[in-house]
Amino acid sequence: MCKQLIAGLVLLLAVSALADQIVMKNGDRLTGSITKSDGKALVIHTDYAGDVTVKFDDIQSLTSTGDLNVTLGGKTAVGSVTTSGSNLVVATKAAGSVEAPIASVSAVRSPAEQAAYEKTVHPGFAEGWAGGVNIGFALTAGNSETKSLNIGATAVRTGLHDKLVLYENSIYAVTGKIGGVPQNPAQTTADSNGGGIRYDRDINPRTFGFVSGDFFSNSLQDLSLRSILGGGIGFHAIKHPNTTLDLLAGVNYTHESYSDVVDPNVTQPSTPPYITYSPSYSTANLSFGDTFMHKLGKSTTLNQTFLIYPGLSTTQIVVLEPTLPNSTKDVREYRGNFNLGLVTKLNKWLGWQFTFGDVFVSDPPTVPLGTPRIERNDVQLATGLNISFKH
Repeated sequence: MCKQLIAGLVLLLAVSALADQIVMKNGDRLTGSITKSDGKALVIHTDYAGDVTVKFDDIQSLTSTGDLNVTLGGKTAVGSVTTSGSNLVVATKAAGSVEAPIASVSAVRSPAEQAAYEKTVHPGFAEGWAGGVNIGFALTAGNSETKSLNIGATAVRTGLHDKLVLYENSIYAVTGKIGGVPQNPAQTTADSNGGGIRYDRDINPRTFGFVSGDFFSNSLQDLSLRSILGGGIGFHAIKHPNTTLDLLAGVNYTHESYSDVVDPNVTQPSTPPYITYSPSYSTANLSFGDTFMHKLGKSTTLNQTFLIYPGLSTTQIVVLEPTLPNSTKDVREYRGNFNLGLVTKLNKWLGWQFTFGDVFVSDPPTVPLGTPRIERNDVQLATGLNISFKH
């Protein structure tokens, strides 16, 4: 019995010797594996209580049996760690003991935590992505026959000092019968597509530079393609895990192409086909706006984007018409984009989404009286399922 007790004590001491230890100023002792610290709090993984977080100011001494990555005054030392009074001592293999005040410690990481941190600093292109796909579908039958489909997708890749955002939104709707009267051919009531990319790079903790490209088409507005290429400076007005607000300012180049617009300068027949032309124009613009995110509780996230583009230059519209010579028209316009999205998670990967968008153009191409006009506003409202992903 005595031999067994001695063997048990020896085994216990051996296990303790292989574990990291923290002694608190109140006399408590924690044994386990130190995983990470931000210089203010330290996390140690214990067998009996899992991860335990303690304040660095409450620690009297600590000892690690394995190597830790310690950032001291901007430099990183790797080795086993002990304390000596108010100093932290790192026993490195290459440079011997490195000693510095505990107050200068900005980070402590285990090898596993260090590897995860380095992935965030230098992630592979396929790593660090998060986002979701929105799908909505509606169908009516009987006196009215309508079908509508909206699809949207957002993917965000966040690094330590940069962020890449991709997005796409499409909506299509068709009506085959109105009030019991068949429509032949079926009438398209919505057909628009939009997408874009934006890259942000931090200049300092509060400011960042960005470049972006946005693309939009809408067949009911006769808009073949609107391309907006720009860049500028942003400011992190709010940067919190639950709330972010970025303010943006910059310049952009915009090119728009319309097709089959009814010519307002020509006497039109009473019924189609009308005489049409295809204008296109380019302009330089300022860019002002914001992007906002706020988490409403644990399961709901609100995202909002607003951008306005005042025109800087006079636009030259090129009229391509087979029956008349080409001409130009001077136009100065401003445009605006507003998007609002709300996603409520039902589980880890499935949620319910609501989106609202408005694209405004101050001076769309004009058409003659009696023909369908091109509206200034293009409003979209959609809801449906959200399938989220993270890699």
